[in-house]
Formats: sequence, C-alpha cells, structure tokens
Amino acid sequence: MTPLLAIANPLGGIDHSVALWFHAHLTPTFVSVLRGITEFGSSEWIAVVLGVAVLYFVFKRWWPSLLMTVVAIPGGMLLNEWLKILVHRHRPFVDGWFVDWSGYSFASGHTIGATLLYGQLALFIFPLIKSRRGRALVFSAALFMVALVGFSRVALGAHYLTDVLAGMFLGTSWLTICLLVSRPLRRAIVRPVLENVLPEPTPELVPIPVQADAPVATGSNSLI
Repeated sequence: MTPLLAIANPLGGIDHSVALWFHAHLTPTFVSVLRGITEFGSSEWIAVVLGVAVLYFVFKRWWPSLLMTVVAIPGGMLLNEWLKILVHRHRPFVDGWFVDWSGYSFASGHTIGATLLYGQLALFIFPLIKSRRGRALVFSAALFMVALVGFSRVALGAHYLTDVLAGMFLGTSWLTICLLVSRPLRRAIVRPVLENVLPEPTPELVPIPVQADAPVATGSNSLI
C-alpha cells in the first residue's frame, strides 16, 4: 500500500539509534515494567476514565464539559488513526518476544491518548485551584504522566522518538483548538441556563411624592 502522505524525517538517524539502543538493553523485567507504565495511555484505560467522567458530568448536568470531553479525547484519537493511515510509517520492531502491537507508527496513539486525557483533566482541575503552586503541581503531574507513557513506547520499541513527540504536539494542538472553540459555545449554553434558573428582577420602586395636608381654618376666619 502506497502512503497517501509522504513526510521526510530529518531525525531518522536519531530515531533508529534510540530504538536500537533500547532494544539492546531490554530485559524481561524491564519489559514488564514498561508494559505496566504504557497501560496508562492504553485505549482501555482511557475508556474507563472517560466513562467515569461522562457519568459524573451527566449527573452534575455540566453539558459544556461533557461535550468538550467527548469531542476532545475520542475525537483526537480518531484523528490520529486517520493520520497513521495517511503517513503509513512502519514501527521500529514488528517481530520479537516483546512485541504485542500492530498497525502503523506515526503518530503514537498511546502518547496522544495520554496527552488528551491528562491534559483535559488538568484543564478541568485548574479552575478549582487558586494558588499558583497548586496549578503548577497539576500541570507537572499531567506532563509527567504523558512523558512517562511516551518513554515507555520508545523503550519498548513500539514507536520511534519522533512518533512520540508528534503525539504530544498533535494532542496539545487538538486540545487547544477544542478549548478555543468551546469558549463561545460554553457562554451560549450557560447564559440561557442562568436566565431560567435565576429569579426575574423585581421592577424598580419609584418614590411617590406625598402631598401635604390642607391647612385647617382658624377660629378668627371661620363664619358665624
């Protein structure tokens, strides 16, 4: 099958050198550890976390967050599968006792899935944290999980280094696009909801001037 999209790889030499170095240092114990790490970017794990998030948003009736989650994570992963077919890059290793994958290599599906999942979770948690240190901690944790999953894919020989870097870049770009598009949509959805929930404003009270009592006639002016 001829690739529909040909991309020259200027880092091809580095890709192959890194893949061969890890391949030469793989041990059964190391592979077991890497397989445990890589599960945090697997489609099964993402489906479990995504299902819990969807149920929570439905229970809370947070419809903008629900829409953002469904479009951002599964949508980005489907776009990556389409990109794999277009680029048609083969994996570093397709045969061996450690191989448990199939399909094409560019870009890394586990890495883009981890980028979308943990990046989206960080975006939901950010507004709940007021301190800069807390937000920096959340951002660092999300970045650490993405980097860990990406490292496991390269070390296992499932992907080249550029596959992982492309997954991070594409996942971040897709999240940014979804965030920018969802902002006006979020305002459009939240405003009618608030109008239906909040009580109608009471009419403004206008002071009415009070007329002074009519003067009472004195005895000298009364008629006899």
